[in-house]
Amino acid sequence: MSQHVPTPDPDAAQLYGLRRAQRGNSMREAGLEAVRAGLEAMPHPAEMPKMAAVEDREIPCAHGRLPIRVYSPTADAELPAIVYFHGGGMVMGSNHSFEPFARAIAEYTGHRVCAVEYHLAPEHPPPGQVADAYAATEWVAAHASELGVVPDRITVAGDSAGGTLAALVALRARDQGGPRLFCQVLMYGGLDRDMAAASVRELADAPGLTRDDIRYLHGLARAGRPEPTGSDEIPAYADDLRGLPPAIVAVGELDPVRDWSERYAARLRDAGVQTTLTRYPGVGHGFLMQLYHLARGRQALAEIAGLLRAKAAHPLPW
Repeated sequence: MSQHVPTPDPDAAQLYGLRRAQRGNSMREAGLEAVRAGLEAMPHPAEMPKMAAVEDREIPCAHGRLPIRVYSPTADAELPAIVYFHGGGMVMGSNHSFEPFARAIAEYTGHRVCAVEYHLAPEHPPPGQVADAYAATEWVAAHASELGVVPDRITVAGDSAGGTLAALVALRARDQGGPRLFCQVLMYGGLDRDMAAASVRELADAPGLTRDDIRYLHGLARAGRPEPTGSDEIPAYADDLRGLPPAIVAVGELDPVRDWSERYAARLRDAGVQTTLTRYPGVGHGFLMQLYHLARGRQALAEIAGLLRAKAAHPLPW
């Protein structure tokens, strides 16, 4: 029996080839400002999902003011909510650059999405991003009635670095008596720091994210400070995962940090947390935010949304 050899989906191969040609240099060679500018300059799709309302809010946080953009897919007075944290290695991204994905999440799930524009490193050193994410989650819970949010149906979700933040918020809420979250959606999160993981070694030159990109982004965020050693920054460093909200974990087959998500999901399961883990073949890191170009991204978001809708319709204690 021949062994499976991972290869990109046809539309993914086309997209990855185009992105490599456009980017040219690696992240390290391009530099942070150029990478940030390129992300912010990416045009939005012509046909983004229409919302019943989009509202910009600002709340106080340790760094001053924290922007939150609220996407309402319907005019219903009360909806389940997702507090969403965007990706970007903690050093790039905004509510503007991730608006197409946030809108898609709202449309697919039928949830009110509160997208958080947390302060970026290295200007705001870690774990400042976690503090912002937790402050936003506490604010949504405290203002559920004002926002039109079902108070016991608040999910945290994020992609890449945002997945890290979602997992960390879930841990902090458990440990500090914070909001009782409904679910955590972890989309190819940076949940560990193990650069010796098999997927990191085997997919060192993967499309979308390379091993050197990971090291470069980690170095940028740390800005010369020591590597993190605690579960206040790295979810995998938590000794005990019991008592966390149900988890939906999604990862791409061609993602070098795939093992980080899959190992964390296994630990959640073994800790008695209801956990759904899906590895999507033929796609790499960031495939969900590329759903306007990738069929596998649309399938993955539809499956995540189906799970969330089912959980919201049939809530169970955990």
